[in-house]
Amino acid sequence: MPNEPFFRKTDGRFLPTRAGVGPWNKDSLHGRLIIGLLGAEIERQYRTPEYMPARLTVDMYRLPDLSPIEVVTRVVKDGYRIKVVDAEFISGGQSAGRATCQLLRRTENPPGNVWTPPAWDAPKPADIPEPQDRRAGMGGMWAMRPISGAFGSLGVRKTWMAEVRELVEGEPFTPFARVATAADFASPFANAGDQGLGYINTDLTLYLHREPVTEWVGFEVINHGASDGVAIGECLIHDERGPIGSASCTALAQKRKV
Repeated sequence: MPNEPFFRKTDGRFLPTRAGVGPWNKDSLHGRLIIGLLGAEIERQYRTPEYMPARLTVDMYRLPDLSPIEVVTRVVKDGYRIKVVDAEFISGGQSAGRATCQLLRRTENPPGNVWTPPAWDAPKPADIPEPQDRRAGMGGMWAMRPISGAFGSLGVRKTWMAEVRELVEGEPFTPFARVATAADFASPFANAGDQGLGYINTDLTLYLHREPVTEWVGFEVINHGASDGVAIGECLIHDERGPIGSASCTALAQKRKV
């Protein structure tokens, strides 16, 4: 089935498809789906137009298999200006990850000017040829339009990414769910080296000052560091109109199961 969704929903549970299998184990889900589904469910249950999902932090501590998924949520703080919601990703009856989302009430910026980094000078996705390498986008899990620096290269790395599958069958991506799902790419993009990717991320924090208004999400690596098998990575996040936030992660040295 072309562009099979990552999940199908039945009786309140999410049934994974093999379209979402990740790179570390042939029978486990990609971390982007833990992040995306937790973010999407928090938004679906608690989001209102007055509030901006400004931060999503996800801890990932177990590779989930293809068992049915439950997402359990609870409100930590239901304030006027700040709302905080927790969510847990339960795979086959076992906890595989958890999220905390901070939603901030929209208002007006204070007067005055504040320094911000310049917007990147990057071509639009439509002006970049589609990669000929079928491995780009993990063979069809997402679409890529590389801007500069190949995956794992030692130079400046920038790329565009777009979703090509539904997260949950029959439910179109919202802007927040789109960028939450994509944000996991910050780890491999920042932490891959000239010998390939040797780190698996254990968390992801996405910061947003606005949501993407286009389908393409841009990543620009700005940090990587590693000692004793523990790594950090960070990317600035863009859409086609400009910067929207950042994504950062921690990761552990990891070998693939074959």
